[in-house]
Amino acid sequence: MIRSRNFIFITLADFIVRTAYQIGKTPLLPIFALSLGATDAYLGLIVSVSTFTGMLLKPFVGIFSDRWGRRSWLFLGTSFFSFIPFVYPFIHTPKQLFVVRIIHGLATAIYGPVTLAFVAEQSQKHLAERFGWFSMARSASYVIGPTVAGWLLLILSPASVFTVIGILSSVAFLPVFLLSESKAFLNECHTSLTKQIVQALKTSSCKPSVWFTGVVDTTMYIALYAVKAFLPIYALSIGTSTALIGGFFAVQEAVHMLFKPMGGRLGDRLGYLLTISLGMAVLGTALLLFNYSHSHFVLLVSFVLMGVTQALISPSTVALVTKKVDKDNLGSSLGLIGQFANAGKVAGPVIAGTMINWLDFTTTFFSIGGALIFVSVVLFLGSWGGDDSD
Repeated sequence: MIRSRNFIFITLADFIVRTAYQIGKTPLLPIFALSLGATDAYLGLIVSVSTFTGMLLKPFVGIFSDRWGRRSWLFLGTSFFSFIPFVYPFIHTPKQLFVVRIIHGLATAIYGPVTLAFVAEQSQKHLAERFGWFSMARSASYVIGPTVAGWLLLILSPASVFTVIGILSSVAFLPVFLLSESKAFLNECHTSLTKQIVQALKTSSCKPSVWFTGVVDTTMYIALYAVKAFLPIYALSIGTSTALIGGFFAVQEAVHMLFKPMGGRLGDRLGYLLTISLGMAVLGTALLLFNYSHSHFVLLVSFVLMGVTQALISPSTVALVTKKVDKDNLGSSLGLIGQFANAGKVAGPVIAGTMINWLDFTTTFFSIGGALIFVSVVLFLGSWGGDDSD
């Protein structure tokens, strides 16, 4: 009963803060930055800097939560989510906004590995499916957040919307307060913090399962964020309307959200490696279909397949790491996985941009899609050895 109650409360808390955070990202943040006089290049830095914060700090936050418990760090993360938005109305220059975005990024850097570790510690049964349900609530924030932001901007100034975000985020303190600690962290720890950090990073980074899932997540996000960055431009060049492009991305996120529990259940039943290989094959197929992007129906199918990909891969990668790593280093291992994922989000547009300049759009995505299908075949053959080897 306590475990199920904890799962409901952690899912609710994550949904509240993530929805509020997404309200502050698209389209609010670019509009606010532009109103402060940010140039195109600097605006890009402002939008992406919070991702860099998470990429650098997630493993260390995971280690700290392994040492001192998840609940205290959830309170700290909720504090960053709740209090930092109240600073935005006092920002007057792009440089100030850049600094505040770095600090605001601490919120997601904390919530990322700590919430996943907390969910994992509730039970080892139906692990991927449980991650699927938890992530489904998180994915809902990506759908709701931008919609609410657009509506709020019709009646409020950008600075005032950030105040609303702070108030909404503060509601998450209630479910966090109702959580009970997932394991006994109250025992005296005789290992120094420095020694624990070195030992945890060494142990986690030496685990093949951590590297494997990290590379899988990086690869997936490179492909997905390459699409996010360049498909809208290409679609406009062939006469597709902006409304239709936005609708396609909304369909992708909706499919991702709705199918994640099913993808997790599939991972629990078929095996994590086999489900991951299936997800890679689906993603590769979606990218190959971009060669027929003059057809709106084919484009729609591609976006549906990308949503299915995320639903298949994400729950199984997290569950696989959770099964394989030492429970004392669970937070640090999940933090490393989050670091890999953030690296893919940053690298995707850069890699795709370089390839498009060298080749062209269709050749680039045909090459990436073909490579993903090749990787899926290799993973499929490897999956016959089972998920129990490390």
